[in-house]
Amino acid sequence: MSPQPLPGPQHQYGGQQLPGWPVEAPLNGPVELYGERDPVVWVPDAYGQMVPMRRSQAPAPVQSTPPRDLSPQPVLDPLAQRLLGGGIGGGALAAGVGWGAAQIVDAVTAAGAGLIGWAILIVLLLKTGRRGGDTYNITKTANITNRTFGRSDTVM
Repeated sequence: MSPQPLPGPQHQYGGQQLPGWPVEAPLNGPVELYGERDPVVWVPDAYGQMVPMRRSQAPAPVQSTPPRDLSPQPVLDPLAQRLLGGGIGGGALAAGVGWGAAQIVDAVTAAGAGLIGWAILIVLLLKTGRRGGDTYNITKTANITNRTFGRSDTVM
């Protein structure tokens, strides 16, 4: 006897799937191999129940916060300290330079006034000094003697 021919390509008999025959997968679309499949992980859902999910679709795990630095910190920021120090030092420098410049200007002004005073004194002494020639001093003495009854005698 010869073997019976297989049913049609859909393995159906009378429009129904035959038991024991595999269902044919479509021949188009991506092929997923068993080794390329993502592992399944269990994650909590919105209600706290654990649900299976592929690892590639799972949300990223929550990152732990880095440990805090508990070492003592300066009261003021170091940059602010440098700026404050520069401001105070610059102000002191400006005050010192200004005071020193004022002392120099005062000294120059006083020297100028003193030189003008000396120059005026020298000019006056030169103008009122000797003009050459001889000097004669004449001394005349008058002796007056008073007498009685309003009489006076004058001797020269």
